[in-house]
Amino acid sequence: MIVEERMVTYINSLDTGHTPFLEELEKQAKEDRVPVIRREMQSFLKVFLKMKKPKRILEVGTAVGFSAVFMAEYGESDAQITTIENFDKRIPIARANFEKSGFADRITLMEGDAAEVMRTLDGPYDFVFMDAAKGQYIHFLPEVLRLLDQEGVLITDNVLQDGDVIESRFAVERRNRTIHRRMREYLYELKHNPGLLTSIIPLGDGIAVTVKGSHKTEEENEETGVTGTCEQP
Repeated sequence: MIVEERMVTYINSLDTGHTPFLEELEKQAKEDRVPVIRREMQSFLKVFLKMKKPKRILEVGTAVGFSAVFMAEYGESDAQITTIENFDKRIPIARANFEKSGFADRITLMEGDAAEVMRTLDGPYDFVFMDAAKGQYIHFLPEVLRLLDQEGVLITDNVLQDGDVIESRFAVERRNRTIHRRMREYLYELKHNPGLLTSIIPLGDGIAVTVKGSHKTEEENEETGVTGTCEQP
């Protein structure tokens, strides 16, 4: 936990909850040990959706469909959501949840590896929510930025890895070192790419909120491309 547990507990105690369907879906996901966005992230996302009012949403990482249903429920009534999932066992569960929620007509589930699926998509999307395999974020980024509208927003979840991201690679378990390195590369790219403006927020397990376009002119932004391999100092 990257924020003091008592503080998180207090903040979440003020939460007013969601629709009965979402409450039950979250409960079932936790019982099945399927990760869903944390309560504090849910609260943030509610406010963001109300402020930004995105109409075309791309989600990278569906799981059982909780966050897609959440965005359909609390986003604009005419918003269209495309979500991508690669785990075969979760795809039919997500489809069933979309049907039960009543939002199946507004949520399109794409099956397969996100990097490959995104190459088949046409933008622009005004909001991208990234919550998939953490070690793949840096590889997904070029396609995400291609699809993201100018001044569109990318929100990336779980970027601080329960605090491990600040540790030396030698302090991280060997099996997690590749993910650790790639996440640091990803965050460095988000903060140093001149075509992006990013704030890293210690909310939940850490989120990065990125706006495409930054302060550059439109012509300069067209010439700016993500490297995906930015060297850290």
